[in-house]
Amino acid sequence: MKFSFANMNDEYAREVLSWRYEAPLDFYNPRDEMLPYDVMRLTIPQNLYWAVFDEEGSLVAYFCFGREARVPGYEYEENALDVGLSARPDLVGTGVGNTLLGVALEFSGVFLGPDQYRATVASFNERALKMCTSAGFQQETTFIGDNGAEFVVLTKTIGGAGGE
Repeated sequence: MKFSFANMNDEYAREVLSWRYEAPLDFYNPRDEMLPYDVMRLTIPQNLYWAVFDEEGSLVAYFCFGREARVPGYEYEENALDVGLSARPDLVGTGVGNTLLGVALEFSGVFLGPDQYRATVASFNERALKMCTSAGFQQETTFIGDNGAEFVVLTKTIGGAGGE
């Protein structure tokens, strides 16, 4: 499977913000009243959002890197590149997430060159946790986010123990 990437723009942001997940993943659904703010946030180049397209040119996922991939309520250290990933709802549970995570790490490795990656995942999201551990991430800690949900922080070191 081949993917292409583009900087997030207004059109792509509105499309990904229209995606709706079924419970329990509806936790990730954006609030309609926040649409103008969310579009702005996703399209600021410094926020490092990238649209991901399949071979047919369909928008299938998006990545974000750095501060935008963090969850409010935890004191993050600056020792890792935070990685966020979201796939189109009809692709959830198909196994494409594993491929997309690998692509996100490869993509960011080329352009951002981190020594360590970090992912923050809601603790109930068993698929995402399994995907991260399959990719070599190891659980570091858990915390309660500002929204009251529990999250797991996972890290992956490049070239070291647990790394590539």
